[in-house]
Amino acid sequence: MIVTVSPSVIKGAIRAAASKSSMQRACAAALLAGTTTTIVNPGNSNDDQAALDVIQKLGAVVTKEADGNIVIHSKGVAPLHPEINCGESGLGIRMFTPIAALSAQPLTINGTGSLLTRPMDFFDEILPQLSVNIQSNKGRLPLKIQGPLQPADITVDGSLSSQFLTGLLMAYGAAGANGAVITVNNLKSKPYIDLTLQVMQHFGWEVSHTDYEQFRFQKAKPAPAAFTYTVEGDWSGAAFLLVAGAVAGDITVKGLDVYSTQADKAILQALSDCGCKLSIRPDEIEIGPLSLKAFHFNATDCPDLFPPLVALAACCEGITVIEGVERLAHKESNRGLTLQEEFAKLGIEITLQGNLMLVKGNTGMKGAVTHSHHDHRIAMACAVAALKANGDVIIEEADAINKSYPDFYEHIQQLGAAIKIQK
Repeated sequence: MIVTVSPSVIKGAIRAAASKSSMQRACAAALLAGTTTTIVNPGNSNDDQAALDVIQKLGAVVTKEADGNIVIHSKGVAPLHPEINCGESGLGIRMFTPIAALSAQPLTINGTGSLLTRPMDFFDEILPQLSVNIQSNKGRLPLKIQGPLQPADITVDGSLSSQFLTGLLMAYGAAGANGAVITVNNLKSKPYIDLTLQVMQHFGWEVSHTDYEQFRFQKAKPAPAAFTYTVEGDWSGAAFLLVAGAVAGDITVKGLDVYSTQADKAILQALSDCGCKLSIRPDEIEIGPLSLKAFHFNATDCPDLFPPLVALAACCEGITVIEGVERLAHKESNRGLTLQEEFAKLGIEITLQGNLMLVKGNTGMKGAVTHSHHDHRIAMACAVAALKANGDVIIEEADAINKSYPDFYEHIQQLGAAIKIQK
């Protein structure tokens, strides 16, 4: 797909899409709960669809109701297929691998696209300590595993991604790991673990922690006959809408929980610091452009914010500094280098200095042909920046957005952006 975005002024109101971080965790918890779960406001991204496919292959029955809700019937992990495929979802592969290992059945776990190149050495090291046999492709996919996983006191490295820990926490909870302790060194993206613990608590699993360094499991509460879980609005996708409002017009974004544990809610701090017009209420956020100034932001715990932050910084006077570049290497693309390359085409200079990214803003955005690098957040960042360019911005492989936010182009069109889509 090729998308052309023309310079535009936007206005109006839009509702945020469903959070894939919340949706995927809810799917996993519904599988493990062993009962009936109704998911309200389910997501429809590629990652969400992959999660639904995985839990069905692991034994769940999924039906979509006329009202749009999804009902999941489960009796726990009982694989129906010898292989599960997590698509291109980093959370999916890291979360569902320990969950699948609860079964004694030999299983192959695979993925597609950039997921095939992401390191999975974590599992080679950790799963054998939990009585799980594993064979990887030299630390890459596919993984061949055979459980059942037996919870034990272990120490894990949390520096690469908190998603590995999310999978272990859920698997331990479902395995009844009463009294077991997971010790974590150098945990990154702590807010995502808060979201995991919140979902687990909703489904009856109690986990306490000491400064995110030691996680202890208590006896699970008796499960009710059925659960209902409402998926939050997505702060990760909404960050692009909010930045679009800050640079290109007065808009209102609805459906976001300002008390959410989602890490990317931190976009509000950057928006406040850059000096845009901002009004935050429990049920909606109003945002608009003013004279924008450079800001300093630490994205170590929310690395997915780098693309919208760069689009914002490109429109701010001065040099913006963003910390956390070390977290960008193992995304759908190497996002530090990809952002530098694609925004250079738009006339924006980005310098990488160790763990810092420096964005020289307000130097004039120009029309250009850009490429998503098959990375959903790069495609969205280029589209938002295009609103302030001096000519059309063409985005190649623009359908990368389907991974997390398939309605993105439609949503900014609804706000008045001039967009042409060629499939």
